[in-house]
Amino acid sequence: MTNRQPDPAPGAEPERGFVLAAPPKGVDPFLAELRELARTAGVEPVAELVQHRERPDPRTYVGKGKLEELKEAFRRSGAESLIVDDELSPVQQKQLEDALQARVVDRTQLILDIFAQHAVSAEGKLQVELAQLEYNLPRMRGLWQHLERLGGGVGTRGPGESQLETDRRLARRRVTLLRQRLKQLAKQRSTRRKARRRSETPTIALAGYTNVGKSTLLNALTGADASVNDRLFETLDPTTRGFEVEGRRYLVTDTVGFIRRLPHQLVEGFAATLEETLVADLVLHVADASASDAELDEMLVAVESVLGEIGAGELPIELVLNKVDQLDPLGRRRVENRFPGALQVSAQTEEGLDELRERIAERFGERFEAVRLLIPYDEGARLAELYALGTPVDERADRPEGVFVRARLPRREVRRFAPFLIAEAEARSSA
Repeated sequence: MTNRQPDPAPGAEPERGFVLAAPPKGVDPFLAELRELARTAGVEPVAELVQHRERPDPRTYVGKGKLEELKEAFRRSGAESLIVDDELSPVQQKQLEDALQARVVDRTQLILDIFAQHAVSAEGKLQVELAQLEYNLPRMRGLWQHLERLGGGVGTRGPGESQLETDRRLARRRVTLLRQRLKQLAKQRSTRRKARRRSETPTIALAGYTNVGKSTLLNALTGADASVNDRLFETLDPTTRGFEVEGRRYLVTDTVGFIRRLPHQLVEGFAATLEETLVADLVLHVADASASDAELDEMLVAVESVLGEIGAGELPIELVLNKVDQLDPLGRRRVENRFPGALQVSAQTEEGLDELRERIAERFGERFEAVRLLIPYDEGARLAELYALGTPVDERADRPEGVFVRARLPRREVRRFAPFLIAEAEARSSA
């Protein structure tokens, strides 16, 4: 069901691609993103063409005159495929392929191709397959065009339609099966999440434009080993790791990176992954401080748009400007003036990470209450309950009258352990 080509052999020349866009008048096509997407998919952009128009032509995407210009420019460039910065209708894709006699890949296909390359876990692969099926279902008629060329007659109409309908039915059945499997995996993740909730461990989601260094930041904060290759959508599956500040534990989740106009098939297909952002107590919006002003603004707007689309726009958000090690002193001052209050860090050099940990700890300072408990030995079950909460235990000592524990309890759990609370003076006198 995927149109993705096999990955190129190591050392092979990348496929040559021609980039095409038809944005509304006055809108910057921002082709730098599309070129980077193409390179991530193994295609080297060699030329580009832009036509500003109110809306793409319903049949040929660009106007008739521009199509002739495209055919000539495509021939001169020596490109092997056309990369279009839009989701094409089946008609538009066919018309462009017929005009150029070359493969045409739209924006959604390109991103799905990258996701297919980078999916590692079983869930990630299921989500990619679901998104590909959702994209390909309305385009399946094109797979049977060879039957149309027979020109009618006995055996041409029935079998063709029959085979097409059979394939569509199989594809729809597969979509249903994939959705069921993803629901099961979502339930399993929900169970794990509830266990984390019971311990009142704060959860932080890393959100941001793809390739801004979220995975590197996760590794630097928590000592994780998430993949950090310099390419778009390197992380598809959510990775959760923990770190501690003054004995308190915090969980950080790295999720899939965002881009402008994330295809709706991916928003739907990756709902299970994106929901990790929805249930976070805090979202760290990681941005690339080394990008130009225009690029940075584009990326910030893209992330805010996707967060709003998945329903995470109302969550507490902290802006973290990464890659400040690539800025000179003047550049740092400019960024500070543009985004006062935002934390400046470098996940690569670990600059500013202590301040980031402290900022996170401040946000959740009211969630825990420091307590001193003396639990009699015949109340061992209560001690087990305390540890089951995952609460930070700063001190434990066995005493004649019971087990002394100095810990930080979630505020809502303090009442449950009230019979064992002791005052600070009493704790010192019994020591």
